Amino acid sequence: MEAIRILMDEHQSLAAIIHAIRVMLHDIGAGKLQPDFRLFAAMVHYLDAYPEKRHHPKEDRFLFGPLKARTTDGAAALARLEAEHTQAEARIHALEAALQRYTDGAPDGLAGFATAFDAYAAFYRNHMLLEEREILPLIRQHFTADDWAQADAGFAATPDPLGGTRGSTGEEDFRRIFSKLVAAAPAPLGLGSGPYQDD
Repeated sequence: MEAIRILMDEHQSLAAIIHAIRVMLHDIGAGKLQPDFRLFAAMVHYLDAYPEKRHHPKEDRFLFGPLKARTTDGAAALARLEAEHTQAEARIHALEAALQRYTDGAPDGLAGFATAFDAYAAFYRNHMLLEEREILPLIRQHFTADDWAQADAGFAATPDPLGGTRGSTGEEDFRRIFSKLVAAAPAPLGLGSGPYQDD
């Protein structure tokens, strides 16, 4: 069940990043922190480059597809999750547009970006909880040894570039970005307390 361990690890890493950014936006609004637009742009890029374009395809190919081949259980939840995976471009575009307004100095720029990010955070909270509460138990119940072998290999082949699993072999230095994010945001970042943590 290495695939499940990696998936949960990646969910935990993503939840921590989202929580940290929300804390930073709150502190900027309170006048406790100066905005770092390059860091925000890098993090939006990370959300697009890994969770949307690499993590979700792994789930579809190595978990959701094989599960649908084994059972009709959870069909409605799977349909919802797969539909949400196809909406990645719209989610990222909304964040990019809100961040651009903020960067350009719009009077409501911070509020707009914070609202867009809160919507993104709420989406991901519900998305991850649906996977973890409804789909993972079905996978554990119905997967064969061959299903597990293929899922384990598929998930291990594309690790989270922030180092949430086994480190990165990618070109982009996301670990440096994450280190900067951690340094800028007060503890805790949501690690070790379940799939997601609200403020």
